[in-house]
Amino acid sequence: MDTTYVHGYTEPEARRLGDQADTLAALLHAGTAYPAGSRVLEVGCGVGAQTVHLVARSPDAHLTAVDISEASLDQARQRVQGVEFRRADLFALDGEWDHLFVCFVLEHLPEPEKALAHLKTLLRPGGTITVIEGDHGSALFHPRSEHAQAAIDCLVRLQAEAGGDGLLGRRLHPLLADAGFGDVEVEPRTVYADASKPDLVTGFTRDTFTAMVEGVGEAAVAQGLIDEAGWARGIADLYRTTREYGTFLYTFFKVTARRTPGGAS
Repeated sequence: MDTTYVHGYTEPEARRLGDQADTLAALLHAGTAYPAGSRVLEVGCGVGAQTVHLVARSPDAHLTAVDISEASLDQARQRVQGVEFRRADLFALDGEWDHLFVCFVLEHLPEPEKALAHLKTLLRPGGTITVIEGDHGSALFHPRSEHAQAAIDCLVRLQAEAGGDGLLGRRLHPLLADAGFGDVEVEPRTVYADASKPDLVTGFTRDTFTAMVEGVGEAAVAQGLIDEAGWARGIADLYRTTREYGTFLYTFFKVTARRTPGGAS
């Protein structure tokens, strides 16, 4: 699986992933808990930011977490105990699992439909998959700023050039349905932050979303997508949404589906 992670493998990015997972744990993991003894595979676990919350909500499940980056796995092993971590390419995975958990992975793949088709073969009949993705086109904020929107658009373009799709959330239902999953259900999970929610302003608007966009600035300028002044103005305007009277809204999409008994592999 030859793919480029647009956000990079830096220490600030690892910290951002942890901030994101902790801030959004209740929002994203609500409704996700696996029975004792069930075999659960987390695909693309990265530094283990989401793994922590999987373990907390399903302490008696047998959790295996895989990623293609050994450096990320080293951090994951330090972050959480009681999990079997493996280095593996998604398309090389085998075995049979009761449940799959795939969070913020498909958006980075050139062919997410092929990834889902392969993942379906790893599920026992009746087994479930949970997929969570964002959609950068869902970001709404006040004060409104064309400069801030231009910075966000740079991230979307860079991710597309790397083979991914920062707007993937909106098309999860057709992707899973076309891959042959049954009982596909989509739940929008919306995060909204304003001055009355200071933890979300800090944890999401500033330390998750704005930090994510800010992290691709050097590449955006170097590739001529925007000039330095325009980029600086866009990031400044994103930070402006974290101040008094600023607001920020973003939608994640959480999908559950099933490998129907008797369904094709």
